[in-house]
Amino acid sequence: MQVHLIDGTYELFRGYFGAPPATVNDRPVGAARALTRSLAAWLRTGEVTHAGIAFDHVIECFRNQLFAGYKTSEGIDPDLYAQFGLAERAAAALGLVVWPMIEFEADDAIATMAARCAADPRVTTAFATSPDKDLAQCVNERVQAYDRHRGIALDADGVRGKFGVAPASIPDYLALVGDDADGIPGLPGWGAKSAATVLAHYQHLEQIPDAASGWAVKVRGADKLAATLAAQRSDAMLYRTLATLRFDCPLTETVDDLHWRGANTTLLPPLCVELGIDPATLKLPIA
Repeated sequence: MQVHLIDGTYELFRGYFGAPPATVNDRPVGAARALTRSLAAWLRTGEVTHAGIAFDHVIECFRNQLFAGYKTSEGIDPDLYAQFGLAERAAAALGLVVWPMIEFEADDAIATMAARCAADPRVTTAFATSPDKDLAQCVNERVQAYDRHRGIALDADGVRGKFGVAPASIPDYLALVGDDADGIPGLPGWGAKSAATVLAHYQHLEQIPDAASGWAVKVRGADKLAATLAAQRSDAMLYRTLATLRFDCPLTETVDDLHWRGANTTLLPPLCVELGIDPATLKLPIA
């Protein structure tokens, strides 16, 4: 079987920026409505048989306690933020297993369930369904990163082709180059090419020698890059911790619990009233 583990927060943000604003009874619903219609259209294709969807119920998580610069809810449009709970209820109404994350992030839930799926011999492929770069670290023989909107799936070779490093080195890579989406600054001067060249050989930060004279690879500006890493290695190690997904979220579901059987007959009608859409237009089977 195949399992799709969906980044609901990404889907909601995509709906917000890709669809026109809409209100029902003076309440913003455009992003949640777009998410509902998009997921319903995907579910109708028959591609999805087992799925779960994770949301950042709140943006802040345990990583904010580790680094003050980590992403927060500051700057999120109130009209978008007001739809977080509505989006979770929409996904549940569609019949999906929903993980609203508070202490951890949505990506941590996806990583945790991906590992659980990979350990189940019945699962041929678990798709971490999001274009987020950090999810590439989950990729292995049974897990792929999947951008469903572009139809692009990355296996381990695909990750190497895109980033220049193996999946296990993705947190180290993001520690060096940074990740604007998560508020990880990276190290000055380190770019995608230099980080990929060095990590393709050394794999992890602690294995990179302090002095460029000890490097087994040639990189432009190596002396300056090495000096920066030597001076800020503790920062880099912290950034790697921030970029490393957790595989121990307290999720109770098994793979069998993720079997999608159709929309929820109890939840869908009132949800559609809130969104201002006709449930019949979703054309979904009812569980």
